[in-house]
Amino acid sequence: MSPPVLSDLGYVPPDGGWGWAVVFGASISIGFAYTFPKAFTIYFKELQAVFSISYSQIAWTTSIMCATTYGGGPISSILVNRYGSRPVVMFGGLLCGAGMISAAFCTSILQLYICVGFITGLGLALNLQPSVIIIGKYFLKRRPIANGLAMAGSPVMLCTLAPLNQFLFENFGWRGSFLILGAILLNCCVAGALFRPIGAATASIKTQDALTGKITEDAMEMSSPKNVPMENKTEEEGGKDCCEKINQYLDFSLFKHRGFLIYLIGNVLMFLGFFAPIVFLAPYAKHTGIDEYSAAFLLSILAIVDMVARPTTGIIANSKWVRPRIQYFFSFAIAFNGACHLLCPLASSYMGLVVYSSFFGLAFGMVCAMLFETLMDLVGAARFTSAVGLVTIAECCTILLGPPIGGTLIDTFGDYKYMFIKCGAVMVLAGTFLFIMNYYNYRMLAKEEKEKKTKEEDPKPVRTENEGRNNWNKDTTQAGPELEPLREEREGGKKEMNGTNEV
Repeated sequence: MSPPVLSDLGYVPPDGGWGWAVVFGASISIGFAYTFPKAFTIYFKELQAVFSISYSQIAWTTSIMCATTYGGGPISSILVNRYGSRPVVMFGGLLCGAGMISAAFCTSILQLYICVGFITGLGLALNLQPSVIIIGKYFLKRRPIANGLAMAGSPVMLCTLAPLNQFLFENFGWRGSFLILGAILLNCCVAGALFRPIGAATASIKTQDALTGKITEDAMEMSSPKNVPMENKTEEEGGKDCCEKINQYLDFSLFKHRGFLIYLIGNVLMFLGFFAPIVFLAPYAKHTGIDEYSAAFLLSILAIVDMVARPTTGIIANSKWVRPRIQYFFSFAIAFNGACHLLCPLASSYMGLVVYSSFFGLAFGMVCAMLFETLMDLVGAARFTSAVGLVTIAECCTILLGPPIGGTLIDTFGDYKYMFIKCGAVMVLAGTFLFIMNYYNYRMLAKEEKEKKTKEEDPKPVRTENEGRNNWNKDTTQAGPELEPLREEREGGKKEMNGTNEV
């Protein structure tokens, strides 16, 4: 069982109020970060014809974008620790807009890689992590619900951006569409503006005297425990080497945290089979003889179920029965996701694929709703900023490898079922690993806590030197002449140690 939910932020989060505006802004930023690479694929066919390139070459655009989004996690975490979530998200929105506007004037695929892949991808990275981090600053008791609502921005945005991109392309062409998309992505700056800073200072200033209605002097003093003069802070930072400065903003000691390592290994394994089924769902439907529009509708079914599943999962995860066991609930969601993929080859008809898409959307939404909540539950809100940066850089590799490995299996065997079996087996393995290791982790935590309490309640008596000497003299006095030689030998050794000589 998970330990009780506690706050390590130095203040009690409000669990509401302006926090709901923060959740709304986070849903926009997270929605763009997760959805934009998928929605961008609508322009692939036209870009292939314009630049005379192969499908694999144009596919590298979204691969680079996704890799930069996840690979930029540590950079985003360092900036958030240094400047806060609001300026980082607003700067990320500017990068997203600048990248897409610049892409409208590209004349080669290499320029597209730079503008869309790197610049826009880095902007999305600066939107994703701070949006998840700021929720942990505003919520504690209702944090699973807040995370579920924020993560629901991804399927909502997918249902919106996909038809919007198609409409823009038909009316303005790909260059005009990129200009409009750049302007739309600037709304991330508006979302970032909602991320009002909160901390111990804000929480303490709001504590007012109930009688006078004025801020007490004690609250004002408590509100700024970290108010250190800038000159002293600069001198302290100047005395540190490069590694110490990096560790100040990115906590590498997390690699000694047992729960964090379990989460990291399980998630890296999970992402080998997490995204590939979405990529190949529509092609698989076409492979079975289903028409193009019906195959595309399967993704819409998945997105609609996903949209409902994420906030619902947040509500369930916040209940008093599930919240203490949220790590096990997350493990079940991953294994359930894998089981859906293992059963997918049995769905040979269109109705079978509709059922699979519905259960896939449910399982996918459950995993996404708890993806960051479980990490925050393990490491705490104070260390979550560093943790999410380290996790995303590790997940970057398997996110890139998952779809290509699935494509290789399809090319090798000429059948999609082996790809779904591979993804299902990997995710069931990841879910089982997380369940077993989290059980072991909580057993060890309970054992360590029990030993700590035992030491506090029943401390062993410590014998001082004087007590030892008194006990020795008492024993020799009571024992008589039998211990007299030993006493003389002890006193003689003591005098030699003090530098005295006796004849």
